[in-house]
Amino acid sequence: QVQLVESGGGLVQAGGSLRLSCAASGRSFSTYTMGWFRQAPGKERESVAAISWTGASTTQADSVKGRFTISRDNAKNTVYLQMNSLKPEDTAVYYCAGKPRGSSWSSWGQGTQVTVSS
Repeated sequence: QVQLVESGGGLVQAGGSLRLSCAASGRSFSTYTMGWFRQAPGKERESVAAISWTGASTTQADSVKGRFTISRDNAKNTVYLQMNSLKPEDTAVYYCAGKPRGSSWSSWGQGTQVTVSS
C-alpha cells in the first residue's frame, strides 16, 4: 500500500500548460503501475494515462494523446502528468492512482481540481 498526495492543480486558460505531481509514500512504489484519472461534473471517471513500474511503457487516452505526458521518478517516489494545450473539456477533478502487480487500482489520491477557462 502507498499513500498518494497530489499537487499542481489550479486554474489555467485554454491553450496553457499545467504539471500535476503525485508524491507517494510506501516501500512498494517502484513496483506499482501508476495512473491518472479524472472525473468531470455529471460524467463517469475516466482513465487519462498510465505508466509501468519501470517507466518504459506508457498509455494515454485518445482524448489527451499528444497533449498529456505521464512520467515517473522512482528515486523521488513521484509520478507526474504534464498537460499541454489544455482545453475547457479537460476541466475535472484529477486523481492519482496506483496498481500493485497482479491486482487492481487500489491506492488513490485525494483529487485535485483542474479548471481550464476559455
